Amino acid sequence: MKKITVTIIAVSAIVGLSGCKKFLETKPTDSLTPVEYYNSEAKLTSALAGVYDVIGTEAMYGNNLWLEWSGGTDDGYYARSGQTTGIMVHNFDFANDRVAALWANCYIGINRANQLIANINIPQMDAVQRDAILGEALFLRGYYYFLLVSKFGDVPLRLTPTSSPNNADIARTPSADVYKQILKDMTDAEGKVKTATTIGYASRVSKTVVQGILARVCLYMAGNPVNDKTKYAEALSWAKKVQSSGEHALRTTFNAALTNSAYSQVFINHSQDIYDVKESMWEADFKGTRADGYLETGRVGNTMGITMTAVRFEADSGYCYGFIKGTGRLFKLYANADLRRSWTLTTYTYNNTTGARVPIAPTVNIYGRDAAKWRRSYELLYPKNKNHGPTNFPILRYADVLLMLAEAENQVNGPTATAYDAINQVRRRGYGLPIGTPSVLADLAPGLSKDAFQLAIEDERSRELCFEGLRKDDLVRWGKLVTAMKAVAADQRANGGGFAYGALSGENVGDKHKLYPIPAAEITVNKLMNQNPGW
Repeated sequence: MKKITVTIIAVSAIVGLSGCKKFLETKPTDSLTPVEYYNSEAKLTSALAGVYDVIGTEAMYGNNLWLEWSGGTDDGYYARSGQTTGIMVHNFDFANDRVAALWANCYIGINRANQLIANINIPQMDAVQRDAILGEALFLRGYYYFLLVSKFGDVPLRLTPTSSPNNADIARTPSADVYKQILKDMTDAEGKVKTATTIGYASRVSKTVVQGILARVCLYMAGNPVNDKTKYAEALSWAKKVQSSGEHALRTTFNAALTNSAYSQVFINHSQDIYDVKESMWEADFKGTRADGYLETGRVGNTMGITMTAVRFEADSGYCYGFIKGTGRLFKLYANADLRRSWTLTTYTYNNTTGARVPIAPTVNIYGRDAAKWRRSYELLYPKNKNHGPTNFPILRYADVLLMLAEAENQVNGPTATAYDAINQVRRRGYGLPIGTPSVLADLAPGLSKDAFQLAIEDERSRELCFEGLRKDDLVRWGKLVTAMKAVAADQRANGGGFAYGALSGENVGDKHKLYPIPAAEITVNKLMNQNPGW
């Protein structure tokens, strides 16, 4: 549910309006001056809603970032044997429309943030509220640049509003400088935004969200291609700030009438508009069925979920294309006692004729199970729309913070008790055990070397965070994209049977895919732009 309501979104006509159109009660006109756009706290809040709005577009967390940009990894593959082109199978070029859409949407968000930041002092208002709005705008600008630099490398850095379509020529800024600005924006934001407890829901950025994303940014900087190893210590510091805040903890309870584990309850909550800011710290927020007047819907559970293509059975399943299936590697990565496997990889299919659930035997079809973290059967709003729903998508969970803490601690100090405690909390919850009690069954083997512990972290991130849009970037920063994808492709081709086509993404991947191409539209209009290697 969108928590920022607006009456007018103050953005320039150059970037236009996106999914927040449903909020508009006043139509912007070209004759309004910046003072008129931003002359009250309500209008600043409206402008901030416009900056957030980009997060939920289909080009981003509404669909593509987790479906197509992360649709071909060693965790999962695009489940259409006839899909031989596209980002998800690493067969595309610089004219790809998804590449263009991500680039454009990030810069739309950046320009909206730049406009808000430039006009933040216009209204008379409470200083604390002004600071909070400024902090969120700074963070979001930094986050959009983080998406760009982590996927495209050097990108143009624009820190003032775009005032004319005639100033399109701007050279690429070195990645190191872009990251420096990201750190500055987010660090400035950290001292301004409100706490998670004060906000009370996950669709707005809190102090600990800023800290957690800063840990992520620093880990990316410590890895490929930047390779600034000093950032491991900074990542550790930011992750520890989240941990010591007392604001967050792993969910350990669940509704036994719905499920059998706290882990699965996290994702059920996303579908039922239940905010659990202790665990699910920041979410792309969606609302409505498109039959109820709300258009802020997403496709979580619809393009990725348990396949059901008979609309009449929506009361249980909801319509789902099931575009992503798990690899055999992911299935085998879980121990039999790990409850996460039976939730993440479906244990049943739907009969399209009767609507009945058809169980899958435990050892059958391990190379072709639907990615099932989000299940439309848990949606509460009716009638369910064929292609859209209200399920939120997690951008940052506390489990991720713990795993980042363990990874950074290991890199800085080795596999200490602190590192073990962080990963073992996540593992124990996965096995349905008390997270504070040592467990022979769930705990990581003691006495691992630094390198062995790092490998354990990499596997644990698959088990816990698969299909959450993080795996490909993880493989890139670890310098393992090509080798990991080739290995899983060989396994899928040799052992996947009717799902051997899932090897295609790994067979196509090459060094050039560590970065994406600069979009054709940008190359065409920006005379100072050059292309990434290999494209």
